[in-house]
Amino acid sequence: MAASCQILRSSSTSPSVKSVLTQTFRFKTTSTTPSHHNQHQLEQEFTKPNEFLGCWKAPKDPKEAEANLGQLRREYAKQVKELRKQYIYEMELQKQEKHLKDEAKREAVRIAREERKAAKAAMAQVRAAERKVLEEEFRQTLLKERAEKLECWRSREKRIEEKKKEKKELLHRQSSMWIGEQELEKKILEALVVTTPL
Repeated sequence: MAASCQILRSSSTSPSVKSVLTQTFRFKTTSTTPSHHNQHQLEQEFTKPNEFLGCWKAPKDPKEAEANLGQLRREYAKQVKELRKQYIYEMELQKQEKHLKDEAKREAVRIAREERKAAKAAMAQVRAAERKVLEEEFRQTLLKERAEKLECWRSREKRIEEKKKEKKELLHRQSSMWIGEQELEKKILEALVVTTPL
């Protein structure tokens, strides 16, 4: 850096050498690795320069200059009008594309919602069928248990009736036993003599 300063001081011979050295010195002192911003500028694609820039050549006649300027203005206005038309057309295309995308998104959401509803309805139907089967099984089990209980109760009642009949029959048989006259006196005498303890 000190050497470059000495070169700047000693190079007083011509101003062009001085400017080149100053630019080189500035470049060396300020140059760094390209940042994101510089990289973006390097990768930027620029549009073609406008044909109106630098096309004006001043004529000697003022009327001719005015006519040329009017022509340039008309062409510029025409180009601006075309650009505006193109811009409006592109904006309309973008709007339509966005509208179509929104419509497609809404349609996809609606279809997904309908599919979810259909899946829920199918699941509800499956659950209802399962519940119906379970209820039918439970009802059949209850009916079976009731039938078994009824059968058990009937068999018990039948056994009780049979026992009653047997007792009645036994009592009837015992009471209807025929006793002869000779045996009757003997039985009465036994009954009077032999007493059963209480």
